[in-house]
Parts: sequence; structure tokens; C-alpha cells
Amino acid sequence: MKPIKVSGDSVISGVIKICGYSSILFVTLILLFLLREGLPALWNVPLSSLVSTIWYPIEGYFGLLPLIGGSLLVTISATLIALPFGIGTALYLSEMAPRWMKEVLKPVVEILAGIPSVVLGFIGILVLVPFLRTTFNLPTGLTAFAGAILLALIAIPTIVSISEDALNNVPPAYRQAALALGATRWQTIWGVTLPAAKSGVLTAVMLGIGRALGETMAVMMVTGNAPVMPDKWNSLFLPVRTMTATIASEMGEVANGSPYYQVLFLIGILLFLLSLIINVTASSVSTRQRKRAERILS
Repeated sequence: MKPIKVSGDSVISGVIKICGYSSILFVTLILLFLLREGLPALWNVPLSSLVSTIWYPIEGYFGLLPLIGGSLLVTISATLIALPFGIGTALYLSEMAPRWMKEVLKPVVEILAGIPSVVLGFIGILVLVPFLRTTFNLPTGLTAFAGAILLALIAIPTIVSISEDALNNVPPAYRQAALALGATRWQTIWGVTLPAAKSGVLTAVMLGIGRALGETMAVMMVTGNAPVMPDKWNSLFLPVRTMTATIASEMGEVANGSPYYQVLFLIGILLFLLSLIINVTASSVSTRQRKRAERILS
């Protein structure tokens, strides 16, 4: 019987496959655990309580709408703030910045990405919250707007990094052709480079949204943690509570297996599904745009 020869390439290939399959396995196990712990809330807690606007678990009120509304308000506001700064910075780094400026800005963006969220929350409490309170003459600076600003700071590095890579992957011939036809530098960036990198930029935005949606500590420290339905015109400048902050602040106080415990895991299921939708959408957009580009080039 001949000995079986195992090459180094096959070993490395097998390890890579195991790592890829294990990531799928881990995500599946997390989902199954969330479903096991959270789904019983759907028949142990009245549906009218879950869809109400009152979150007061001690009295049996488990209204999820204020938490969902607070999360969406803070996340959407953070995205609107981060979008122009993130894409603008990526355009500057990719298209306009001299080499020495790139060497300065790139590490700054990477450092911003590496700052722990709890540190940003601490800075927000000491600096941002008092500034908002005095500037806008608010009763308290612990508002959804403060959380949106901190989440924007957290999402900007993700948007900048991925958008810049997408812009750098645009063939130089596109820019040269536009300039040869008489387009200005700004017209080339706005009309040629950015549309050509649209799929990568959209992916960056979606991943930035997912990053902001899942943030916990910074939001919990500066939003006031008031489970109030954000249904007023000035809700952005009022305290709110997000789903992530609710889980982080209350999970340690509940009895294992109680309806309160199950509702918190139900919130985790909602967060998991929202993050999954965002990531699948970003992946599908990127794949669709790449296939379209391949068809055009072929």
C-alpha cells in the first residue's frame, strides 16, 4: 500500500475551508440559541403588550416600539451625519490629497476606528452632552442627537476605508478619458469615478449602518435611556433608548427563563435579523454591480 502524500497546499486549503464553514456554523448556532431563548416570549407575553408604546417590565409592560423607534432614529440620524463626511473623506484621499496628506489622514482614520466605544461615550458625557445642552438650550444633553453624533464617529472609519478601496479600484483610463473630453476634475469625480465605484460605496454605507446599529456602550452612555416613543418633531433632541442599550443595561437583572428574560432575547433576535438584512443587502448590491460591470467589459 502506497503512502498517501499530503502537500502543503492541500493542508492550507483544507484549513481555509474549515475556517469558512466554521463561521457559517457559529452564526447558525448563535441564531438557534437566540430563537430558543427568545421565541417563547411570543406566546408567554401578550402580543398587545409587545406592540405597545410602554416599556415598564416590572409591571408587565414590554412595549418594543419605543426601543425600535429609538434605534432607528439614532441609526438613521448617524447615517445622515456620517455619509457626507465618510464619502467626502474617501474622495479626498483617493482623488485629491497629495501623498504626504494621505500618509497623515490614513493613520488618523485608523486610530479613530480603534478607539473603544466606551471611551467615545466618556468623551461624549464630558464634552458633547454639556455642549449640546448649552448650545440648543435643552433640559438635558442626553439625547438621541448626542448618540447619533457618536455613532457617526464610529461609522465614518468603516465608510472611509471601504469607499476609498472602491474608488482606488476604478481604472485610471476612466479618469483619463473624461479629462481628455474636457471634463473638469470635479466633473470627472462626480460624473465618472463615483458612479463607477457605486457598488463599493453602497456596500460601505450599508456596513456603516450595520456598525452603528449594533453599537451599545456609546449609545447607552449619552442617549438618556428613556424608553419613550420618538413620535414628536423634536424627538431627536429628547432622550431615547435603543435596543442594544436595553439588553446591555437590563440583562443582568432578570431571572433566567422569565418572560422579561425572553423578551430581551426577542430584542436580540430583532437586532440579529436587522443586521442580517443589512449585510445581505450590501452583499447583493455589490455582487449585482460587479456582474453588470463584467457584462459591460465582456
